[in-house]
Amino acid sequence: MKKLWTLEKTQKLFRKPFFDLMYQAQTIHRKYFNPHEIQVSTLLSIKTGACPEDCKYCPQSARYKTKLKTQPLLNKKEILKAAKKTKISGANRFCMGAAWKNPKDKDIPYLQEIIKEIKKMGLETCMTLGEITQKQANQLHESGLDFYNHNIDTSKNFYSKIISTRTYESRLKTLKRIRKSGMKICSGGIIGLGEKTKDRLEFLMELANLSKPPESIPINLLVKIPGTPLEKNKKVNEFDFIKIISLTRIMVPKSYIRLSAGREKMNFQMQAMCFMAGANSIFYGCKLLTTKNQSEKKDNKLFKILNLKKQNLKKNKNFFLKDNSINKKFFYNALK
Repeated sequence: MKKLWTLEKTQKLFRKPFFDLMYQAQTIHRKYFNPHEIQVSTLLSIKTGACPEDCKYCPQSARYKTKLKTQPLLNKKEILKAAKKTKISGANRFCMGAAWKNPKDKDIPYLQEIIKEIKKMGLETCMTLGEITQKQANQLHESGLDFYNHNIDTSKNFYSKIISTRTYESRLKTLKRIRKSGMKICSGGIIGLGEKTKDRLEFLMELANLSKPPESIPINLLVKIPGTPLEKNKKVNEFDFIKIISLTRIMVPKSYIRLSAGREKMNFQMQAMCFMAGANSIFYGCKLLTTKNQSEKKDNKLFKILNLKKQNLKKNKNFFLKDNSINKKFFYNALK
């Protein structure tokens, strides 16, 4: 299959003047999405710590001394209670993460029960459980799981410097299994691992050149956790991060782009520029698995300042993909 995005083409895009890049990203964003709407998800750790993997950024790895309190798989009552809070908060997707290298077959029926109960609440569902088999992917899809998250993290060339317990190719194979099952893919990466600009571009190329790109792309800013090998990494330049958001919107125009980990350290101005560059999804709530997130109070204040409305699944339903004239209306009104 011929690649849509080559390194030469991606580098040329990245070298565009900042305002031209932002303008192009915002124009494309308005073509496919309501610019005044944001998709909101919450994320719950349903099994915390003691992970056998060695991801150098992750406090949940059993290999690092991060003072993280481990927690076995939560009972269904606790998970459903958190899902109900999500529904009340106005978020429309409930995401669950378990610190596993891969789930066991015996875990799947329990997870299926939980998915079915949450779907009854009218919420979208997403899980990240590590590498899954085709059979497991099919079972999760059959129970109603909408999205499966499996990040590729970074470029193929830089990947081995961050993780040795799972190959890059195995991650791509997992994405293929998810797609084959019928579930939607949530896959992104982390900026600030120590990678070069070329690695960031190649990471985006990998996602954009998939036979069908992920429907949801989380872009994380490294959270430097004491006790992990990356705790003293260099801070990422804010404008470099915003440019990556712009490129993601241009290269994968129809996907939701989520500001994920690290948003707690972003001021309102930086977040606003990321939304202008095409980000249109966030995690909502005080915690992302084990790291801090911006408070709901601050988020609601920002939404009010920017006139952003939380996405309503019933009203949205790809409305903007059906009628581009509406999108053009938003675009031209913005120029007045």
